[in-house]
Amino acid sequence: MSARLQQWLHPQTPEQPALSATERRGLWIEITIVLLITFGFNGLSSLLGLIDSLLQQGTLAEQTVALNVPRATNSFIDLARQILGVVKLLSWGALGLYLLWRSGIGPKAIGLSRRLTRTDATHGAGFAVLIGVPGLAFYLATHAIGANLTVAPSILNDHWWRIPALVAWSIANSGAEEIIVVAYLITRLRQLGWSENSSLLASALLRGAYHLYQGFGGGIGNVVMGVVFARYWQKTNRLWPLIVAHALIDIVAFVGYALLRDRISWIP
Repeated sequence: MSARLQQWLHPQTPEQPALSATERRGLWIEITIVLLITFGFNGLSSLLGLIDSLLQQGTLAEQTVALNVPRATNSFIDLARQILGVVKLLSWGALGLYLLWRSGIGPKAIGLSRRLTRTDATHGAGFAVLIGVPGLAFYLATHAIGANLTVAPSILNDHWWRIPALVAWSIANSGAEEIIVVAYLITRLRQLGWSENSSLLASALLRGAYHLYQGFGGGIGNVVMGVVFARYWQKTNRLWPLIVAHALIDIVAFVGYALLRDRISWIP
């Protein structure tokens, strides 16, 4: 095994200051609260959703789950509630950033500098293709064998604000997930003495867990995505490329489905 591959598979954990028992307990309490408020709660809810789907008659593929749905019958109230949902996701990301900042770890230290560089954007676009294309193929394959629900990325009504809302949801999703699930969680687990591989596994499994409502394909596919994203961040300490990649994947899925669902026959 080459030295480079060995370093990729078993990276060295950055040196961390020793914590007292009280500090360790405080970090565990903080992590638990943050995850229960955000994606840990979503993971538990998704697991229950998957169990409920398995208890229904027929295969998973015969059931449909919609990601972006109307939230009111009135167009303006619907828009207002869509905005509230986006703000909630952004606040989750802000919470993770704030807690890290309060402990002396600013946004720049986790690879979230104020300016998005051309390199970050290029890497993000590359990741979007690397993850998005195989991800679509994996979804179609797992759907074909009945291991995944039919995912409808958007069933929003054709309002003037539909496309901007879907773009906003994409950006909010990507920011919240990559900040909390990658930067925040791995940073905190490092401080608790976890190895890079252990923290990577925890991050990837969490990402897979809150996508289980889509079925086994959604869970497994997002675990793989989580492994790639977490390792990239561990090796480069750059978070912008992950946010860009995730946002692009979601924009293509959400907006593309909304515009093409009645025009392309092979979209489930």
